[in-house]
Amino acid sequence: QLQASGGGLVQAGDSLRLSCAASGRTFSNLFMGWFRQTPGKEREFVATIKRGTGTPYYADSVKGRFTISRDNAKNTVYLQMNSLKPEDTAVYYCAADPSTWGAHIRTSDYACWGQGTQVTVSS
Repeated sequence: QLQASGGGLVQAGDSLRLSCAASGRTFSNLFMGWFRQTPGKEREFVATIKRGTGTPYYADSVKGRFTISRDNAKNTVYLQMNSLKPEDTAVYYCAADPSTWGAHIRTSDYACWGQGTQVTVSS
């Protein structure tokens, strides 16, 4: 199970940190990802962090502004979002997958999803 938190209403240029707590599996063996979705649009990839090496990968739209990290001791993945823009407004979802390979940038790459947390950035 995944429990996302940390969303809220902020102004453009502000920062937020999302958290996603995992339970039920050995967290360090999971690929973890963040996606976001706005009404009427498909869920889009934001960032992923590999199991093992912890190597991150980002969508071009957030590269240089967002940072994904994980704390395996706390079974938690984070998404630090800086320099937020109104177009970052969305429901943000965390996702987990136990497979050992793959890019993990598609929704179909993930087996488990959290409930989502709303991020609203005002201009």
